[in-house]
Amino acid sequence: MGVVLTAIKGFRNFSGIYNFTWGNAVMLIVACMLMYLAIAKDFEPILLLPIAFGCFLANIPAAKGAFYSINPEYVRDLTGTVKPTALLDFFYFLVKSEILPPLIFLGIGAMTDFGPLLANPVSLLLGAAAQVGVFVAMVVAKLLHFSLGQAAAIGIIGGADGPTAIYTATKLAPELLGPIAVAAYTYMSLVPLIQPPIMRLLSTHEMRSTVMKQLRPVGKLERILFPIVTTFVIGILLPPVAPLVGMLMLGNLMRESGVVERLSSTAANELINICTIFLSVAVGASMNTETFLNLKTLYIIVLGVVAFGFSTAGGMLLGDLMWVLSGHKINPLIGSAGVSAVPMAARVSQKVGQQDNPANFLLMHAMGPNVAGVIGTAVAAGIMISLLGH
Repeated sequence: MGVVLTAIKGFRNFSGIYNFTWGNAVMLIVACMLMYLAIAKDFEPILLLPIAFGCFLANIPAAKGAFYSINPEYVRDLTGTVKPTALLDFFYFLVKSEILPPLIFLGIGAMTDFGPLLANPVSLLLGAAAQVGVFVAMVVAKLLHFSLGQAAAIGIIGGADGPTAIYTATKLAPELLGPIAVAAYTYMSLVPLIQPPIMRLLSTHEMRSTVMKQLRPVGKLERILFPIVTTFVIGILLPPVAPLVGMLMLGNLMRESGVVERLSSTAANELINICTIFLSVAVGASMNTETFLNLKTLYIIVLGVVAFGFSTAGGMLLGDLMWVLSGHKINPLIGSAGVSAVPMAARVSQKVGQQDNPANFLLMHAMGPNVAGVIGTAVAAGIMISLLGH
């Protein structure tokens, strides 16, 4: 009998039942809710589904040790080198060592057409204006007693650029990586719900009905020179984000050169898909009870909305000004696309514009500020990392 009781006790201690807490239950419910949004509501499922399942794995007590190390610093081998110890540790190691975000940017560059930006360079200003939410959220976060580095990492959520948010968090606030990444990707998927009310509030029917002239054709030489010049300028001025911008522009150069179609196709498809799986599962696995169930996480979720709202408003307000200065030739709705949720924000500009004027076609015009927002968020991150990084 004693042997049986000992065996039962040993199994209890070995299994996750003995170590299961209310925190685990809450986080498993959160994971299931995220999976529901991804599967049933189609909210950015490519990102949200693996994030949710990573969270699910990390909050099963027995599985946690097998899939995700309790010690975030891993262990040192006989040579003193820090090494991952569990499956998801290897995924997270690729994130923490800043490998996956630049590789994802390589794929984004291979998929991105910078033609609308080159055809209408004023789009750069709209992309810059849409970064105002980054700095507003940063100031509010500092007032809520986050450190300056943490506040900067939280503010980047307003850029609506997941890889840049993750990259900045690993540099300035690695302890907040999970909540920041989840907030960034969640609000990216909610662009069609968050932006339209702000767009309508900050514009009139006449503004939204403005029909813009067709963009000029952009030559191949311009398209090839753009990634080369952009990499040089940003690499010289903001070295901390050179890996992100450099990979973004390399992907775009492969696309526009037309001489490495196999490489461009691989970057835009297989490579970015593989990296997305590793990154999103690792981010989800960082959503454990210790790092997620606290007041700071709630603040981050709220500040994400603040950042995103002010970024949308910043782009819209500059768009309003341009509408006036251009003699009613620039539709201010394209300013809201200055956040770098590509191409979702541009599609929202198109949809809202057609609601006021069915003959309005703003998609290509909105793509200019949209891709400018990708560069703008990277620049904002570079400034913060340069000033606050160690």
